[in-house]
Amino acid sequence: MRYSRAEHARVQALQHEVSRAEGDYQRLRAAYLEVARNEPGHEVALAMIGADMDRAHAHLQALIGLPRLPFTHEPSTVVRREAQRLTEDH
Repeated sequence: MRYSRAEHARVQALQHEVSRAEGDYQRLRAAYLEVARNEPGHEVALAMIGADMDRAHAHLQALIGLPRLPFTHEPSTVVRREAQRLTEDH
């Protein structure tokens, strides 16, 4: 199958946007885990970063065509479990 230049440019732009959205999500996830490890009692920071992380994840899902999950202000169970493990190891 042969793509036109416009289709090729559109695919490249989408790939760039997905890459940027993945990077945003990973940065927020790392920040959440860092705060959870170093300042586990800082609930406001965890809630704010967790909400941003959830929005970034929802944006990434929408870009790759996955159905949007109901929005929550809670970080995913996996991230919370990892944060708890890091806190216990610290």
